[in-house]
Amino acid sequence: MRALLLAAAALLAVPAGAQEGTAPIPRTPGTPYAPRSIPDRIVLTAGADPAREMAVAFRTDRAQSSAEAQIVLAVDGPTLERDARTVSGTTRPIDSANGAANYHQVRFAGLEPDRVYAYRVKGAAGWTEWFQFRTAAATFKPFRFLYLGDTQNGILTYASRVIREGFSQGKIALTVHAGDLAAQRDDLDHDDEWGEWNQAGGYNYSQVPQLPATGNHEYVDVLLPGGKESRKLGPYWPLQFALPANGVDPVKATTYFVDYQGVRFIILDGTAALDLGALDAQTKWLDATLAASRATWNVVLFHQPIFTCARPKDTAVLKAAWKPVFERRKVDLVLQGHDHCYSRLTAEAGRDAASAARAKGAPQGPVYLVSVTGSKMYGLNDRALKQPDRVAEATELFQIVDVEQGRLVFRTYTASGMLYDGFDLVRGADGANRLVEVSDRLPTIRTCKGAVGPDGGACVARNK
Repeated sequence: MRALLLAAAALLAVPAGAQEGTAPIPRTPGTPYAPRSIPDRIVLTAGADPAREMAVAFRTDRAQSSAEAQIVLAVDGPTLERDARTVSGTTRPIDSANGAANYHQVRFAGLEPDRVYAYRVKGAAGWTEWFQFRTAAATFKPFRFLYLGDTQNGILTYASRVIREGFSQGKIALTVHAGDLAAQRDDLDHDDEWGEWNQAGGYNYSQVPQLPATGNHEYVDVLLPGGKESRKLGPYWPLQFALPANGVDPVKATTYFVDYQGVRFIILDGTAALDLGALDAQTKWLDATLAASRATWNVVLFHQPIFTCARPKDTAVLKAAWKPVFERRKVDLVLQGHDHCYSRLTAEAGRDAASAARAKGAPQGPVYLVSVTGSKMYGLNDRALKQPDRVAEATELFQIVDVEQGRLVFRTYTASGMLYDGFDLVRGADGANRLVEVSDRLPTIRTCKGAVGPDGGACVARNK
């Protein structure tokens, strides 16, 4: 495993212009992302049972050779050190364009439900500040989560304000990412991109559990013997995220589920399903994991959308395999990215059919969402203005979901914090969901008009 990581890292760490015949890889000015003696890239992730387990990943320079953290039940005075216990973890090296680094992971087990804990992590120069998080409640309890589409491009320049606006909505219990967190050399060196991703979220990523899905850009292209092209998981994913080990072989590093206060979050790997022969294994695991769920709500997260808003055709392979499972097992929300546009789809037959069904009181099946947070934008396809209930083009977005016992309150906001879309999923006495459109007056659908974008400048959405 270590050899594989170092080999992949070496591939990604080639200095700009070092490969003959290739264009230079852009770098962040200066060296803001060089590893140092104080930890950075500190990311909290949930255990499979986040009422009793959390985990943290962080980076240091090579001088810190072991993974060390301290954790304690939070108190209200500056005496956290008194009862703190030290926890060790695992350390793995990586060589990057920003220099040699160690990534560390520590798991906090045996925690008490619904309690506030403080923790800090160690570098060669000493400890970080104290961060704190609240464990999940052991049973259902209302909470709020943040859903982000692809951050991928313009991560620090553009996506950071959207991420921060999302966290400013307050009391975010966890964050879900629909893949393509970084672009993998579209804009910058890969290590610089991960530096930007961490900087964009800042301390929020250290205190709020992150549930990420892999996108195609989390993979690196490789040549197999004989010259055939393939993909393998890039070196940063297993270093940056200490995820639950409850997924399915052969994609255990990128599939998992988390039960959080009455919601089962199931994370799939669309890239491995489409390109690496992992479709059948994931489909069986998905069905079994949903069948075993005792959660009030079931949410599935992955990258490539079942119903596309930008690409000419839907993702047929995933649609044929996963859509029947979502419907049979009564999934509530399907959260996706990849298309770099916004779409909320409630009926494959189209928005008019969906509206007519709602007027008759028909139950609502899975609601399919696609969203984008970063700066790369795709134009809407020819189905987008008649099939989804609501769409947007050339628009950065974030989503806030409030989880209640009998209701999911879903709201989509633009980068400036304007309410753009919204609905409630209401659980009836018959156990079925009904969708209620938001009563607020919503802005006009945001689309490009020829070469003019929805904000009056140039249209930045390109056809896919």
